[in-house]
Amino acid sequence: MLDLALHFGKGPISLKDISKRQEISEKYLWHLIPPLKNAGLVTATRGAHGGYILAKPASQINLQEIVSLLEGPMRLVECTQDLGACRRSNNCIVRDIWTEATDKFLDILSSFTLESIIKRHNGRFEAVVYNI
Repeated sequence: MLDLALHFGKGPISLKDISKRQEISEKYLWHLIPPLKNAGLVTATRGAHGGYILAKPASQINLQEIVSLLEGPMRLVECTQDLGACRRSNNCIVRDIWTEATDKFLDILSSFTLESIIKRHNGRFEAVVYNI
């Protein structure tokens, strides 16, 4: 998704190109594309110059949305989402703490958009001028 964001506006990007640049298996990328397409995060273009592009601006796609889509519900412990996961869930002393920690974790992931991640990355690699 970051590669697509970095190349947004340059036309469709092939999975082969993403695979090479990001050093990720092309076969693995093929498994990621269907849920991203179904969620409306990427669109596909067929043909010789086809590939994938973000379906909306990088500023409108956050990390929590991507990770949850690809990994499923994000919970630090299962009982924060499913009371039936543990027979002690209703009376657990630390369940509220785990729930709060999970919520904060999700808030942090939600606070990062693809755009903000790219800006953060670019800020680290700004030109450095040395005077001798």
